[in-house]
Amino acid sequence: MSDKLTSIHLPSAIALAVAQLLATPAFAQSALPEVVISAAKQDSNKADRASVGGFSDAPLLETPASITVFTQSLMQDLQVRQTTDAVKFDASVNDSYNAVGYAEQFSIRGFALDNTSSYRKDGLAIPGDASIPLENKERIEILKGLAGFQAGFATPGGIINYVTKRPTDTPLRTVTLGASERGTLYGAVDLGGLFSDPHFGYRINAADERLRSYIKGADGQRQFFSFAFDWRISPQALLQLDMDYQHKSQLTAPGFQLVNGTDLPRNINPDTMLNNQPWARPVDTRDTDFGLRFEYKFNEDWKATLSANKHEFRRNDFTAFPYGCSSAGLFPGYCANGDYDVYDYQSTGESKSPLATQALLQGNLKTGNIQHALTLGFSSFRRRDWFGDCVYGKVDCAGSKPNGTSNIYVPVVVPPSTIVTGPVTLRRSEDEWSVFAQDILSLTDQLKLHLGARHVHIKRDQFIDDETPNAKYERSYLLPNIALVFSPQNNWSVYGSFTEGLEHGGIAPLGTNNVNALLNPSKSRQYEFGVKADLLRDFSVSAAVFQIKQSLEYTNADNDYVANGKEKHTGIELSAQGRLSNELTLGASIAGLRTRQSDTGDITLDGKRVTNVPSIKASVYADYAVRQVQGLKLNAEVLYSGDKAFSPDNSVTVPGYSVMNLGARYATHIAGTATTLRFNVDNVFDKFYWRDVTQSLGGYLFPGAPRLYKVSAQFDF
Repeated sequence: MSDKLTSIHLPSAIALAVAQLLATPAFAQSALPEVVISAAKQDSNKADRASVGGFSDAPLLETPASITVFTQSLMQDLQVRQTTDAVKFDASVNDSYNAVGYAEQFSIRGFALDNTSSYRKDGLAIPGDASIPLENKERIEILKGLAGFQAGFATPGGIINYVTKRPTDTPLRTVTLGASERGTLYGAVDLGGLFSDPHFGYRINAADERLRSYIKGADGQRQFFSFAFDWRISPQALLQLDMDYQHKSQLTAPGFQLVNGTDLPRNINPDTMLNNQPWARPVDTRDTDFGLRFEYKFNEDWKATLSANKHEFRRNDFTAFPYGCSSAGLFPGYCANGDYDVYDYQSTGESKSPLATQALLQGNLKTGNIQHALTLGFSSFRRRDWFGDCVYGKVDCAGSKPNGTSNIYVPVVVPPSTIVTGPVTLRRSEDEWSVFAQDILSLTDQLKLHLGARHVHIKRDQFIDDETPNAKYERSYLLPNIALVFSPQNNWSVYGSFTEGLEHGGIAPLGTNNVNALLNPSKSRQYEFGVKADLLRDFSVSAAVFQIKQSLEYTNADNDYVANGKEKHTGIELSAQGRLSNELTLGASIAGLRTRQSDTGDITLDGKRVTNVPSIKASVYADYAVRQVQGLKLNAEVLYSGDKAFSPDNSVTVPGYSVMNLGARYATHIAGTATTLRFNVDNVFDKFYWRDVTQSLGGYLFPGAPRLYKVSAQFDF
């Protein structure tokens, strides 16, 4: 989307939203039961259903997979503005090169997610190369573990699915204002309802944000707009459309490298900005999504669904990049006194335009005494990536030289380079299609057998360099899925499952001999056993044990990025969520994970832990309604992470940490308007810790945020 188009549409969209907010709700009439478009708002933060475990909303209690759901109300109470704020409450999720000002990137169960295939909107793949906006999301669903059957290509850790807000059957008028960090200011509107003809519904979301990160200088701005439209054509037919647009421009904050190549940096202030050259420029991203869904119910038992999503992504990437110490021959690593080389990194005109489609036929039938819940489907994914040869320092990426030297304690201004980026061309194309089938057999009232399989075909072409102008790959894969669910009583169940997954090969990073080369896809296997129970009406617990095996990717001693050897992740997950009493709500998540590398032929790697994965991690959240003060609720969170290996040979380990957050909210009325005031303090004791210790791009360490204050006011008209 062009700047000109943005300047026209975004202000007018926000103006429309404000006009809707102030307008007399003449069209807010009651809807007949057969045209209700969305369910009423949940009273509890606990979710009972999710779509990420299969192909439609299903009860979590009956789904043979480990799933976490963050509802809209929970995200509001915790003042969640981005996915990073939400997933810290799931112990199985970690940061994975999650730099402030850049794309949010995560790992699940110790496996880094793939920006191409691990992020979904309403079940369809979207790129994760920029922060995914949450203003128009009803909930975030996390499927932990292999998702080959559900999604085709996806890393072994799982997928994150964002469920879009739909029109409401009663008028919705919400304004939210907030402030945080060093002066971040936030404003958003959420409008929904039915038109005068109740067969038509709408949902409008808009937001504007001035970004002032806790890292000094990592400043920027963000604008967002979306609309969703539902048309109940008939009692059998429903058409849904949605569109969203986001522009974000922010100076990114790089991480730190080891001092002397061996030691963790000491006496570091978490607000230190290494991208602090006067010629540094913000990373500028623009994302547009267009979604379409049509559902037709043939009868009570059978329905068909067609859906598609078109995504447009554009990025101009600039960074004064800290890497290495040329005076001591350290690559990567900083000098003993804190000096580091400064490079001018530029990549302009990057773009991606994926198109995802899916067709489903779902229904129920009975053969003899066995009830079948059938799903037959077809999906496709078309991807085109455009970018030029990035420029890095004074020459190209493969032969980079620094602009000059700065210091992590005493910043130094270095001169800008004179480089310009190369021409942008089509560098990677990919066409994927799948056919899949699932049958859930009710063998008895208590026993269900889940059988599924997906046939995936991929055709890929990539331009790496002049010596390898076309690297073609074409192959088909079969991904089976089998699970058994036993429910002795209605409020608890036990399951066991086996599944195979498929993931794209990694892309060789900067500095390697085969930079930009995309490795071939690889398969993975998972065994999982779990138990789920609704102990109370609004309180659930679950436990899962699992083992995942996957090929290992790393940069070898010859500086080639290769897939060689195996990594095995064995773990246990425990969770509890819901209301224990009228006053107390609890959320807890604990994950223990043992990771090992093997069969590489390198004694420095075999038998070692996988990097950036804690052996144990926990999150506990409590919310308490104060009886003595009507409308007042207090909350507290404790986050704990064990130590993590930083270097692949485990010679450097980063210590664990614990962080406490506190908050309060007060529901009242101001001038007759329902108002919720929220106040949160993160990292109450202002602890220093390393939250992300990725090996990406040579290995970087990112400090956690210091003590932060967040305030907001939500007005429901």
